[in-house]
Amino acid sequence: MYARIANLLKSHHFFLFGARGTGKTTYLDNLFLNQKNCLKIDLLDWELEERYAKGSSLLIEEIESKKEIKYVIIDEIQKIPKLLDTIHQYIQKNKNKKIFILTGSSAKKLKHGGGNLLAGRAFVYYLFPLTFLELGTDFRLDTYLQMGGLPEVYSFNNNKIMQLKFLKTYSHTYLKEEIWAEHFIKNLDPFRKFLELAAAANGEIINYSKMARQIGVDTKTVQSYFQLLEETLIAFIIEPFSTSIRKRLIKSSKFYFFDLGVKRALEQTLSIELLPQTFAYGKAFEHFIITQIIYLIHYLENDFSLYYLKTEAGVEIDLILQKPSRELLLIEIKSTKEVMNEDIKSLCEIHADLPKSKAYLLSLDKISRKIKTVHCLHWQEGIKKILNC
Repeated sequence: MYARIANLLKSHHFFLFGARGTGKTTYLDNLFLNQKNCLKIDLLDWELEERYAKGSSLLIEEIESKKEIKYVIIDEIQKIPKLLDTIHQYIQKNKNKKIFILTGSSAKKLKHGGGNLLAGRAFVYYLFPLTFLELGTDFRLDTYLQMGGLPEVYSFNNNKIMQLKFLKTYSHTYLKEEIWAEHFIKNLDPFRKFLELAAAANGEIINYSKMARQIGVDTKTVQSYFQLLEETLIAFIIEPFSTSIRKRLIKSSKFYFFDLGVKRALEQTLSIELLPQTFAYGKAFEHFIITQIIYLIHYLENDFSLYYLKTEAGVEIDLILQKPSRELLLIEIKSTKEVMNEDIKSLCEIHADLPKSKAYLLSLDKISRKIKTVHCLHWQEGIKKILNC
């Protein structure tokens, strides 16, 4: 198992959210299950789910019968959202007696099922696919761009056939059938088509009406699908930057799937090799950098707001990081191994309009330098510098 960066406070109740396969259960098992004072309930076990769904009193009876228990771990709590009311009441009556650790792949079902997320009495953490920092010496950029960062992928010891099978199964079983089984959607066929189209449009500005026509549904349905992906932590939505600079700006959102391997499985391109210096490689590299930054912002609790910027004239900045009362960080991403003046053109133009900003170009170029007003850094150095990690 790889050491994870997520810094969980074990002395307080918390939720750990993350898409299936990000390693939530394994992570918590390593933190807690070697301790005798831990009770674990896995609601993915249908027999347990059925048992606890019959009545919440069973949970309290079990907890109270085991005096030595300090930690209560409930996996996939969204299976029985009503348990949260019982846990909430127990915490109110028995402060500091037990610590509850609740995992889930979606806060959506908790809210829709009446779950109150313990009214702020529990911290909220997230777990994502592996970062390049967590993989350490096992990290290989080209492998990550093709297979993504789900921990299970790396359990197959570079057995490409097994990695491909896992990703295909994940995209088919979880993202399609299981989301449908959870009653998030009523009709599976248009959602399947949507997933394929969304994967092909990953990293692009969302055109809801065009996608609706392609699928044969209305625009509101497509919007609800994107919202579903975001709420189940399968995708990130990045909003356009709103600014007073005198340029006409594109105002539609962008989105990125949470994992590169899952995205490639959905668009059925897993067997196609990504070759450097191609358009597909450049898009995959951009996807990789943006998701790595998103993961690390959550883990490091940097509290950045993320945006992108594009003008109607075609000037584009891949990512803008913003904090209150801090200079804006403008980030362009290029897969080039040799940065040229042409690569910094958009950054220079937007930086001139936003004087209270700092411009970065992250690339595969190993020579770090400043060209005009742009800090050109190798991507690893750049991420560490920008996020102080």
